[in-house]
Amino acid sequence: MNGVITTWFEDKGFGFIKDENGDNRYFHIIKVANPELIKKDAVVTFEPTTNTKGLSAFAVKVAPESKYIHIAGERIKITSIKSFLAYSEEVPADAKVDKENAILSVGLLMNRIKPKDEENQATTRTMKKLAVTTFQNHTFIFSEDEINVDETMKILKSL
Repeated sequence: MNGVITTWFEDKGFGFIKDENGDNRYFHIIKVANPELIKKDAVVTFEPTTNTKGLSAFAVKVAPESKYIHIAGERIKITSIKSFLAYSEEVPADAKVDKENAILSVGLLMNRIKPKDEENQATTRTMKKLAVTTFQNHTFIFSEDEINVDETMKILKSL
């Protein structure tokens, strides 16, 4: 079963895990395979059990923190992130990523080509974007059509 450590009393050697069902389970340090990784909000796997006092966990294994962050299919090493910035940009109103059908056919593309005299001034919309720059000077740009920019910013700020 999976869970997250919600409370850890280091001086007492025990804590509580919120499991995937939302239940709180007691655990003791002697039941943890890698106790050096125990900390609040750490992700764990464990075997659920009960004792005389209620729900508990044994065979607890703390998942090591990932060295990478995954954003819209890109794997970026956390220690190589130099900077990140959220910004807004005006884009044509019909400029959206179709997440369901990302591959466009040639016919569909040809139907979108219009002679210059038929071109109308497209309306625009404001699109949130996120730019992540690495120390290797690679810049990744993600739009709100691909990711939740605000949530990703919160994750990046917490690293």
